[in-house]
Amino acid sequence: MHVRSLRVLSCAVALLTLAGCATQTLGPANPADPWESSNRAVYGFNDAIDKAVLTPVAQAYAFVTPQPVRSCINNIFLNLGEVWSFINSSLQGRHEDALNTMGRFLLNSTMGIGGCFDLASMNGAKRIPNDFGVTLGVWGVTSGPYMVLPLLGPTTLRDGTGKVPDLYFNQYGYGQMVHNVDLRNSIYGFEVVERREALLTVTETVDRTALDPYSFVRDAYMQRRKAQVRGANAEAEKLPDYENFEDVPADDKALGIKPNQ
Repeated sequence: MHVRSLRVLSCAVALLTLAGCATQTLGPANPADPWESSNRAVYGFNDAIDKAVLTPVAQAYAFVTPQPVRSCINNIFLNLGEVWSFINSSLQGRHEDALNTMGRFLLNSTMGIGGCFDLASMNGAKRIPNDFGVTLGVWGVTSGPYMVLPLLGPTTLRDGTGKVPDLYFNQYGYGQMVHNVDLRNSIYGFEVVERREALLTVTETVDRTALDPYSFVRDAYMQRRKAQVRGANAEAEKLPDYENFEDVPADDKALGIKPNQ
């Protein structure tokens, strides 16, 4: 199989597999999702793959691997992505975020033993996830229609375009440092499993809170991407707390979103 980005693939697959496939749209059509019918079909396909393969493997991995080891591995993979986040923050003109991200990378890579321990977060320097799709948004490119891609999952026309440099610079570049092809592909496959395991609890949460998981995942994805593009301006805005039904917007209640039980 041709070498492809593991980190982006795993994160995307984890997002798209948060819950089961809904066969009907609950509530009015979303103008940001003009291809909803085909998107739901792809969502169902991805969900079937997840339930048949990814979730069982991730659960087995969680069963045999102690939590501290899993946390260490997850932190290492996240730490590798800090360099690309730094580059994108710089391209966006968000120099404070760029400095914070590079500081996190240097601290965790050294005193954190290659990123195994997230000392930066322990000291109040939060991770700032970033990618080229966000950069395009900051530059004024509109998101375009919402899409669900086979295996890659939720995205938009803009974010899907942004995945090309994400894959090339943030994943392919790192992969070329491992010259043994079998080992490189094994690492990629292992990261897919690790990323999926890290989101097992998210899957359970969505199963409890959404009567229409497709709409829930779509709206959560779109809301998060808008917040990333707004950056610091989004911090002053209160995002809905889906743990509390009284804080769920009326439109979301109409979609069947309910609080955690």
